[in-house]
Amino acid sequence: MVIEVREFDPRRDIRGVEEVETRCEVGPSGKLSLFTDLLGDPICRVRHSPAFLMLVAEIVVSKRDKQVGEEEEERQIVGMIRGCIKTVTCGKKLSRNAVKNTNDSTKTLPIYTRLAYILGLRVSPSHRRMKIGLKLVQKMEEWFRENGAEYSYIATDNDNQASVNLFTHKCGYSKFRTPSILVQPVYAHRVKLPTRQITILKLSPSDAESLYRRRFSTTEFFPRDIDSVLTNKLNLGTFLAVPRGPCDPLAFRGSDTFLSDPPESWAVLSVWNCKDVFKLEVRGASRVKKGLAKTTRLLDRALPFLQLPSVPEVFRPFGLHFMYGLGGEGPLAVKYIKALCGYAHNLAKECGCGVVATEVSCMEPLRNGIPHWKKLSCAEDLWCIKRLGEDYSDGSVGDWTKSPPGVSVFVDPREV
Repeated sequence: MVIEVREFDPRRDIRGVEEVETRCEVGPSGKLSLFTDLLGDPICRVRHSPAFLMLVAEIVVSKRDKQVGEEEEERQIVGMIRGCIKTVTCGKKLSRNAVKNTNDSTKTLPIYTRLAYILGLRVSPSHRRMKIGLKLVQKMEEWFRENGAEYSYIATDNDNQASVNLFTHKCGYSKFRTPSILVQPVYAHRVKLPTRQITILKLSPSDAESLYRRRFSTTEFFPRDIDSVLTNKLNLGTFLAVPRGPCDPLAFRGSDTFLSDPPESWAVLSVWNCKDVFKLEVRGASRVKKGLAKTTRLLDRALPFLQLPSVPEVFRPFGLHFMYGLGGEGPLAVKYIKALCGYAHNLAKECGCGVVATEVSCMEPLRNGIPHWKKLSCAEDLWCIKRLGEDYSDGSVGDWTKSPPGVSVFVDPREV
């Protein structure tokens, strides 16, 4: 028996990959399991990245045909891994003008690096403890280095000891960041918005790009190709919350003008349509739990004016919208981000989604304004990182793997 790791071939591998996916549970083991339906496209979760690759691990067994006397090969896919590479912010530095002018120390510029991301590592349960996962990771890292990646990182459940041990003990990764995944169910009723106090504007892609680059480009993990994210067909829009009155939607003159004289408080977020990329399904729930969930939905539909929280239909395939690029300024920024989350909830309801989700730093100042259910969320999503090379695109950052966490983190929706 030989284990071969090669590039995924969509012409002959889709069926084998799907069989492995259905045998692998996502999340901690237990009665409830989360299954992912990639809608027939195994590379959908990396397809929109600047550079991506999918590898499969295949077991090759040679058997001799007694009648013919010739050896035949039997091949079976038993694992896979996805990876992508992009340029992101890993730190910040003073601009040349700020360095020359000691009175101006506020102007900072982003420091960029080539970052690789590993996701979707799967090994068939019947073929674990055979170092297949290790072989897949090592082969993917070879491709990362060949394509100029300086760092590689992964995200895993903190309770998934098998995954944590593989990367930290065998592959040389170190624990790096612990952001929180916050999930809110989509109710049968629309969330009421404070329209008397707040106006919500939808920005054009160019205005959204200008705002993000000017205000958030020094945020850790900010993608240098943010324009590609904002113009992607899966991006449903960037929304800006401002005090009612000063910013008439018809009189909005662009982000540059807005940022030159902003209101005291404002907030922004963008929405990504994961529903057309993959769907999720919770399996293993008892009939009692399913019945209780259905009852909450029936009550919510019958009495929408009561604004009753209800459990969405997560026991059948459901889609989600992902909120990213959350930010804001001012004493009321938390209130404004809450209004934007309500707006995103209503948008998800119109699109037939089951949940709305986001991922933010554990120190994110706007965190208290993001509605979520604790039982559906993950307080600590573990990110592990590894330095792949000794040369850096900008030496002033030093070794990023040893840097302290920032207040905020920018989560790229293409990697959800």
